[in-house]
Amino acid sequence: MEKRVGILYSTVDGHTLKICKRIARHIENAGFKTELFDLANFDNSISNYSNFIIGASIRYGKHNKNVVEFIENHQTELEQTNSAFFSVNLVARKPEKSRFDTNPYVIKFFNSIDWQPKLIDVFAGRLDYQSYSFIDRILIKMIMKMTHGPTKTEKPIEFTDWQRVEDFSQKIIQS
Repeated sequence: MEKRVGILYSTVDGHTLKICKRIARHIENAGFKTELFDLANFDNSISNYSNFIIGASIRYGKHNKNVVEFIENHQTELEQTNSAFFSVNLVARKPEKSRFDTNPYVIKFFNSIDWQPKLIDVFAGRLDYQSYSFIDRILIKMIMKMTHGPTKTEKPIEFTDWQRVEDFSQKIIQS
């Protein structure tokens, strides 16, 4: 039977989608079929997939509320498949907060829901002040200042460890 992997994403600025596409490419290169879905456009059954991955970004300390609703509405199906979850956030740029069990947003997220995927990870995101609205730029700069991150940059900074993304993909392939 062909291994089919469903990948669902929730993104604000597009970086989570970029990570999902990298995961999909890696899994496809291993000979498996993948299908990529925006959270708002999923109209399939999770049971159609041998593995199902949810990737969600953080904005202002929270995942999109629709991610929680999706998980609650599909929890039984998620628990019956090899499910995985990853979060994308800028706090994960710090080594001491770069693992799912040390990242405060991921810990808080899983403490608030009743689902435990078989695989969890967190990846550092991308900082791009030029693409943010005026208010977002100010708020994100304040957050960066408080967390000792960059507050002035002309070019986007990608903090994502792509090797970790590939390692995550490899774990999906092996499960």
